[in-house]
Amino acid sequence: QVQLVESGGGLVQPGASLRLSCTATGRAFSSYAIGWFRQAPGKEREFVATITTASTPSYNLGLVKYRFTISRDNADNTVSLQMNNLQPDDTAIYYCGASLRGGGNHASYAYWGQGTQVTVSS
Repeated sequence: QVQLVESGGGLVQPGASLRLSCTATGRAFSSYAIGWFRQAPGKEREFVATITTASTPSYNLGLVKYRFTISRDNADNTVSLQMNNLQPDDTAIYYCGASLRGGGNHASYAYWGQGTQVTVSS
């Protein structure tokens, strides 16, 4: 089992950057793909990015448009999401999840953190 905790959210102005972290405790973190999803009020949870156990990333390019970078450090049990040029549409609660299969379908993720709020507003 894996426990996940997100951090790094906050209130920023349009064009700013944030770095989110997903820190895991428990066994075999390196065996799980880790994904970032987000959910805005009144909307469904949507895929942002994921990274495999071999550190291969994939993105929802239509959403992040090359502004976000996902990375992992298995030694620290951490996956990070660097977000640049944030826009008001990026406002959401950001969640990380752990999956043995990975991919962009949130149903594939068995473990979730509690989320971290990102608000982009002038």
